[in-house]
Amino acid sequence: MLWILLALFVVYPLAAMFGQAFLVDGRPSLAPLLSILALPNHRAAMWNSLVLGALVGVIGTAVGFLFAFTATRCNLPARWVRLLDVATLLPLISPPFTTSIAFVFSFGPRGLITYELLGVKGTNVYGLPSTLAAEVLTYFPIAYLALRPVLAAIGGNIEEMAFSLGSSRWRVFRTVTLPLTVPGLANAFLLLFAASLADFATPLILAGSRFPVLPTEAYLQITGLFDLKGGAVLSFLLLVPAAIVFLAQRYWVGRGHYVTVTGKSGAQSTLDGVSPGARAVLVAACAAVALSILYLYALLLYASVVVAFGANHALTLKHYVVIFTEGRKAIIDTLIIAFIGMPLGGLFGVLVGYLVARGEFRGRQAMEIASMVNYALPGTIVGIAYLIAFNDPPIALTGGALIIVACYVFRYSPTGTRTTIALLKQIDRGIEEASHSLGAGSFTTFRRVTLPLVLPAFFAGLGVVFIRSMTAISATIFLVSIDWVLITVRILENMTELSLGPAAAFSVFVIVLVMAVTSAISALLRRLPGPPGAASVAGLGG
Repeated sequence: MLWILLALFVVYPLAAMFGQAFLVDGRPSLAPLLSILALPNHRAAMWNSLVLGALVGVIGTAVGFLFAFTATRCNLPARWVRLLDVATLLPLISPPFTTSIAFVFSFGPRGLITYELLGVKGTNVYGLPSTLAAEVLTYFPIAYLALRPVLAAIGGNIEEMAFSLGSSRWRVFRTVTLPLTVPGLANAFLLLFAASLADFATPLILAGSRFPVLPTEAYLQITGLFDLKGGAVLSFLLLVPAAIVFLAQRYWVGRGHYVTVTGKSGAQSTLDGVSPGARAVLVAACAAVALSILYLYALLLYASVVVAFGANHALTLKHYVVIFTEGRKAIIDTLIIAFIGMPLGGLFGVLVGYLVARGEFRGRQAMEIASMVNYALPGTIVGIAYLIAFNDPPIALTGGALIIVACYVFRYSPTGTRTTIALLKQIDRGIEEASHSLGAGSFTTFRRVTLPLVLPAFFAGLGVVFIRSMTAISATIFLVSIDWVLITVRILENMTELSLGPAAAFSVFVIVLVMAVTSAISALLRRLPGPPGAASVAGLGG
């Protein structure tokens, strides 16, 4: 059954998209690709996407490393580390264009900073600088989450040995600490580069007509020109650089040796490897970034409770009245899809993870790879692939809720899969073998022994599917219809119609709801039995 589902909702859509892109009259042809590349605007979009992705990857990885290094090497009190975590949490649980809206409020023609504070009139917030800044602030927390455990795994003993040989702090950092983080840095860059390539909403709001990028061009190709073949080709162009960067990262990391956890060392040293002056600079830099994030979200909250930001700052709740009346259908539809997708995504992730980790059958690794494909691909590619595959008979699903639920389940359940595999590696097979020896069947053993131990992975899957159901747009923008509307789509419509107040109110509502649900899931995780660290692993995944 799992293979049938993976074939239907992962393999078949991608095959349909490639068939649409490179088949002409039933024969393979590069003519569609050449015709798309012949247009200067599309060539510019591809180059702009590469430049933007590279810049976001480099700068975002640097900011993420700054936060991770400060959290692990500056011996900060626990409450300060928690403040860093809160600052990085907000962009992860909010719609991807929340920072874009706040940038318009800050630096637009009537922006708080440009117009109100500096008195500059007619400012243009659109283009590469604002798009780059918004994406860096949105995605650098991914690099932080990827790099923090890497730095924590580099024990203080390694650095202490370098100090004992007479090295300075800077030399230890340059020749010991930094080289050992190469796998994490490469992985963080890859994640951010892919996230930028896939980002649809931020460039649509901030890039403007002078800085086209591939996701927005693919969207306009389909929705404006009704050209599915052109949209499929542009999606293929998105896939090529992501694959190249992935292979380059694998080659670069594979050349070195980065083992730091051998199981042979004793207690790790808590040696302070940062001077007081450097600590002050690092904390100040992190504080500046964190305060910038908090400012943007505070500005968003303020804009949601004033009549018209930049013109009339009288307090009002009319924007919330609008979203709970005119926008009620979007809220109800989004919650229905989210609460259907949550248990399905959590269960699917656990089942695939269990079979991959414990099963003995042919094609086990192929199943793991197939389950990860939609997660690894840019959302624009997945959305266009689903649109092409399920728009016509024999499997016509577009316009309904099922296709949106399927998109969320097969795109975001891999978090539960990876967490299940990680947890099962910590659980001795002897526990399950003891159950079998007492006469229990495979299903009873799974239900009464294994499943309770991997419940943290199930809840991790629930958290991710819910968060993405409330915040994602790059894939589902192609799948919504009159019958089923999502909150993120309504926010985007409000932005294009310059209804900034309702857009801000919708964003605040989503953030509050996601924080409430994820807090409830975290509270449940703390009560669950499991191997040591299971709750923290699942919480990180969620």
